[in-house]
Amino acid sequence: MIVSAHRTLGLIMGVLCLPLAAFAAAPQPTHEFKLDNGLKVIVREDHRAPVVVSQIWYKVGSSYETPGSTGLSHALEHMMFKGSGKFGPGEASRILRELGAEENAFTSDDYTAYYQVLASDRLGVALELEADRLASLTLPADEFTKEIEVIKEERRLRTDDRPSSLAYERFKAMAYPASGYSIPTIGWMADLDRMHIDELRAWHQKWYAPNNATLVVVGDVTADEVKSQVQRYFGDIPRGEVPTAKLPLELAAPGERRTTLYLKTQLPSLIMGFNVPGLATAETPRQVYALRLAAALLDGGYSARLSTRLERGEELVSGASAWYNAFTRGDSLFILSATPNVQKGKTLEQAETGLWRELEELKKAPPSADELARVRAQVIAGLVFERDSITSQATSIGQLETVGLSWQLIDQELAELEAVTPADIQQAARNFFVRDRLSVAHVLPEESRNEESRHED
Repeated sequence: MIVSAHRTLGLIMGVLCLPLAAFAAAPQPTHEFKLDNGLKVIVREDHRAPVVVSQIWYKVGSSYETPGSTGLSHALEHMMFKGSGKFGPGEASRILRELGAEENAFTSDDYTAYYQVLASDRLGVALELEADRLASLTLPADEFTKEIEVIKEERRLRTDDRPSSLAYERFKAMAYPASGYSIPTIGWMADLDRMHIDELRAWHQKWYAPNNATLVVVGDVTADEVKSQVQRYFGDIPRGEVPTAKLPLELAAPGERRTTLYLKTQLPSLIMGFNVPGLATAETPRQVYALRLAAALLDGGYSARLSTRLERGEELVSGASAWYNAFTRGDSLFILSATPNVQKGKTLEQAETGLWRELEELKKAPPSADELARVRAQVIAGLVFERDSITSQATSIGQLETVGLSWQLIDQELAELEAVTPADIQQAARNFFVRDRLSVAHVLPEESRNEESRHED
C-alpha cells in the first residue's frame, strides 16, 4: 500500500466554540526504551479497550532510492509477506486472520511500516511474526516473479490509468529537482520491468536492521510487559551496518517551472506547488506551523477562503484545495490545486490568477484574529478527533520518529499551533509564496491537444 502526504482534517463542529485549552488533555503515559541491538521502542498506554496496535517503522522509502533502481522499497514491502525462516508465503497472515487481527503495510517517500491491530493479550504473536521476518526473510525468486506483476498492475490501476495520480506524479518529478522526492513510491514502470530479486535481497540487507527501525505499541498494555516481550522476540537479532542517509534537501529557489500535460481527463485542472521546508529542515518550527495554518485558512472547510471567494463568490473554480505535509524527512511542498469553472467559461489561466490573488492577499495583510482563531480551532479539533484512535496515535508517533523528529511533538503541537500569530502567517507567505519556488502543471484533456493541432494546421 502506498500513502500520500495529504492529511484530511476531521472537523468536530460541536466543540469549536470551546476554549482551545480544553483540547489540550493530559498526554497519555508514554515510555521509550532501546534494546542493545539499537531497536527503539515507544509504548503509549491507552486502556479504553482491550486492543493494541503494533507498528514497526523502517527508515527507508522511495526518497532513499536512485534513478534506475526505483520502486525497491515498495516492492520489498510486498515481499515481506512471502515467507520467512519459520513461515511459508502467506502463513503469518493466516495466523493473524485466525486471531481476528487486522494487518497491513505501507510505503512512502520516507518510510516503510508494517502493522497489526489485535486483542492486547495476543500482542506476543504479532511481535514474534514481525521479528521473524526481520531476521529471516527468505525472498523466494518464484514469489518475486509473480509479485512484480501484481505491482506493475497496481501501478497501471492506481497511476497510469488515473489521470489525477499520473498528473501529480509528473508534477512531483518537476517540483523536486534536487532530491529523491521526485521518485514515485511505486517506481517508474521501466525500473519495475527490469527489477531483479537480488536487488531486493540487497535492499533488505542494507536497510532492514533493528538499529534502523522503531517499534511503536499503543493500546491496553504496560511498558514492562511490552519490554519483556520485545526483548524476547527481537533481542537476539544482530545490529546491521546501516548507511548514513542524507536528508532530501531542495534548492531554496530553483526558479519557476511549468509543464502542460494532456491526459485522459474530461476537465482541465491545475497544480501549483512551492518548495518549502518541513519541520525537520525549517529554520524555526514557527514557520512550519504558520504554513499549516495558512493551508487551513485557504482550504479548511466551507468557510475557507478558496471555497468562499473563488468557488462560491467569483464562480471562478468548481473546486480548489491547499495542503502541506510538515512531517517529511527533508524539504516539502506547499500545494494548491484547482479545476476552473468551465460551465462559466473560465480557463486554467484565470484559475491560476485567482489562486495567486489569494496568496498575494496573505502577503499584503495578515488574517484577522477572529479568522485565525476559527481556523486554528478547526485544525485542533481535527487533531483531537484523529488522536482518539490508537492507530492514529501510533502512526503519528512512528512517522515523527522515522523522519528524524521526536514523538514528543504530538503532545506539543497544540501549543505550537496556539502560538502562531497573524503576522507569522503573513511572514511565511512572503518568504515562501514566490515565483522562484514555484512549479505549475496545467492538466488538459487529450482532445484539446488535437484541437490545438487542427488550429495550427
